[in-house]
Amino acid sequence: LNPRTGQALRNYWGYSTVAFFAPKGSYSSDQSPGGQVREFKEMVRSLHKAGIELILDIVFNHTAEGNEKGPTISFRGIDNTIYYILDENKRFYKNFSGCGNTFNCNHPVVRSFIMECLRYWVVEMHVDGFRFDLGSILGRDQQGKLMENPPMLEWIAEDPVLRNTKIIAEAWDAAGAYQVGWFPGGRWAEWNDRYRDDVRKFWRGDSQEARHFATRLSGSSDLYLRDGRKPFHSVNFLTSHDGFTLNDLVSYAEKHNDENGEDNRDGMGFGYSCNYGFEGPVSNPRIENIRTHQIKNFFITLFLSLGTPMILGGDEFRRTQGGNNNAYCQDNEVSWYDWSFLKRHEGIFRFVKHIIAFRLRHPAFLRPEFFTGHDGNYNAIPDITWFDEKGESPDWAKADKRLALRLDGSKADTFADRDDNDFFIMFNASAEGTLFIIAPPLEGKKWFRSVDTSLESPEDIVESGNEIPLPTQGEYFVRERSVVVLLSKKI
Repeated sequence: LNPRTGQALRNYWGYSTVAFFAPKGSYSSDQSPGGQVREFKEMVRSLHKAGIELILDIVFNHTAEGNEKGPTISFRGIDNTIYYILDENKRFYKNFSGCGNTFNCNHPVVRSFIMECLRYWVVEMHVDGFRFDLGSILGRDQQGKLMENPPMLEWIAEDPVLRNTKIIAEAWDAAGAYQVGWFPGGRWAEWNDRYRDDVRKFWRGDSQEARHFATRLSGSSDLYLRDGRKPFHSVNFLTSHDGFTLNDLVSYAEKHNDENGEDNRDGMGFGYSCNYGFEGPVSNPRIENIRTHQIKNFFITLFLSLGTPMILGGDEFRRTQGGNNNAYCQDNEVSWYDWSFLKRHEGIFRFVKHIIAFRLRHPAFLRPEFFTGHDGNYNAIPDITWFDEKGESPDWAKADKRLALRLDGSKADTFADRDDNDFFIMFNASAEGTLFIIAPPLEGKKWFRSVDTSLESPEDIVESGNEIPLPTQGEYFVRERSVVVLLSKKI
C-alpha cells in the first residue's frame, strides 16, 4: 500500500512478466477479450503511418513467479530446472535480476522460446526492434556465469526474421555484470550510462570532468571504436524510466521514494543531481532560472553529441515525479502525464523541437564515423578541434568546467553528400560568466549565433536562416551555466 494514501500499489511498468506474448492489458482502453492486441496493432499502424518506429522494451531476465516463496503460475510448474537458473540447492534461485529469480536464457528450450517470442512481436505485431532490460543476463550460462560468445545473443543478432530490427541492450544486470562497450555481438547497440553520468557530472559543475564530457560528446570512441562499432551503437541518454525525470534531476538532490512503501530504500542512491539551493518545487526566480537553463543545457548537449539520442517522454515539458526515482508501482499522478505542462513550459518545449530540427538539418552532427582529429580535405581545419576558453588547446589533465570545439562541416569530414556549415560551440558549466576566445572562421565567412541557452525563449534558439551575426568575431561572453552555438556563413 501507498503509505501516504493507503491505496494499493500497482505494477505500472509491466516489468513482472509472465505472458511474454501478450501486451499488458491495463495499457489498453479496450478491455474486451483480445482488445489489447487489436489496440496494440492499431497503435503500431498509426505510428508507422506517421513515420515513427516502435522499439519494444522487453524483459527476459526474470518472471513474475519470484523466488522460492513466489507463486507458481507457469514456468515453475512446467519445469523449474529448465526455465530458471537455480542455486546448488535446487530449492533456491540465483537472483541476478534483483527480482527474485533469473530466467535461464541459454538453456536450449528457453532460448527457442525467446526466439519464437521475438519473431511473434516482429511478424505478427510489427514492432521495429527491442530494448532488452538487464541484457547481460542473456549472456549468462546455466550456472549463471558470463559467457564469451553467448548463443542467445548470437541467435538474436543473426536471426533472418530479426535481421532488419534494431536491438538495444541494457548492458548490465543487478548482480554486478557490466558490459557497456563490451556487449557481445556487432549488431547490438547499448544504453550508454557512462554518457549519462559524465554529462550529468559536467553540468553539475564537478571538477575536472571536461575530458570525460568531451569523450561522450564525440561519440564514446573509448567504448565502441576498438571492436569496429560506430557512434550510433551508443544510445546516449540523460534520463530514462529508471531514475529521475530531467526536471527532477535539476530539482532534487535526494530521491523521495517513500510512497513506494519501502521506506525510501529502493531506487538508485546516487544520480549526480542538484537542486540549486532548494529541494523540490520553488518560487524563487533565481533558482527556477538556473533549472530552466540547465534543462536546455542537457538537451542541447544530447542532440549535439555523436551517437543515437534518447529522451524520456515528458522531459520536453518538464514532467515531474516529485523526486521519485523508481516509480514502477505508481499508477497515479506521480507517473501520469500532466499535459497542462505543455503550456506552462512552452519555452522548453519550443527549444527541444528546434534543437531536434537543428540536428537533423546538419550532417556535422550525424556523421557515421568517429572523429579523427585530422584534416580530411586539406582546408587547414581538422574534423574536430578542441579549445579552452582562451582559444588554446586544452590541458586535459586540468580542463575543468569550460570547453569549446570547432567542427569542420565540409562533406569530406562529415561523410555527407553536401557541405555543411562549420561550427564553433562553447560550453560553460561554471557558476561564472566567461569570455571565450573564438577561432577565426575560414576566409570569406563569418560566425553567426544560432543558440545561446542563457537567453529567454525565443531568443535562445533562432529559426534557421535568422542566425545573428556576431558584432565581434573573435570573442563571445558566455554566461554561467550555458551553451553557445555559432555557425559560419559566407559573406
